[in-house]
Amino acid sequence: MTTQLLETIEIESGANPTAAVIWMHGLGADANDFVPIVKELDLSDCPTIRFVFPNAPQIPVTLNGGYIMRAWYDIAAAGTDINKREDETGLRQSQQQINALIARENARGIPTDKIILAGFSQGCAMSLQTGLRHPQKLAGIMGLSGYVPLAEKVATERHAANQDTPIFLVHGTSDPVIPIQRAQQSRDLLLSLGYSIEWHDYWMQHSVSPQEIIDIGNWLRKVL
Repeated sequence: MTTQLLETIEIESGANPTAAVIWMHGLGADANDFVPIVKELDLSDCPTIRFVFPNAPQIPVTLNGGYIMRAWYDIAAAGTDINKREDETGLRQSQQQINALIARENARGIPTDKIILAGFSQGCAMSLQTGLRHPQKLAGIMGLSGYVPLAEKVATERHAANQDTPIFLVHGTSDPVIPIQRAQQSRDLLLSLGYSIEWHDYWMQHSVSPQEIIDIGNWLRKVL
């Protein structure tokens, strides 16, 4: 069965890109959400990058009373209860859709080791869900204001190909949606499994800060 490709918005930093960033939005947002940040990033010294912003599927979300919205997977609870009844089926279906976007970049001439998976909130969870299990080495995994989903399965399901892949994690110290303790648990889990983590926290809520944009640009230049 072939996976239907998600709708995407694409921005290229120049002609003939040789690297790609696949950037997943958060719950209830859409592909436009992080488009404006591209022009704020300092991409000097980077290769030409294709930024790919996919739209998540529209599904009913339990947390929001079954309201249909863009989401990578269903969420039953928020805050400290975010681990309750994780939507494993939804997570794995979205993982396959992101793998299909990686394959499309391969088909367009960008090798996997020049592709970064990035995401905010639910999108962060998807970049980690997909990147840690991907059978080919990625250039990097960027997780903004999120967490590792299906945490108890990472040790057995992770793929050795991305054991040494740089991982960039950031979080707001006063995030009311995903408490920073949740993100710190994810960071500590990955460190315990031997991953290389660059961690930043900022005085902010569930959002993006100006310093974060600077740090993202610095990290992209380093890994690409």
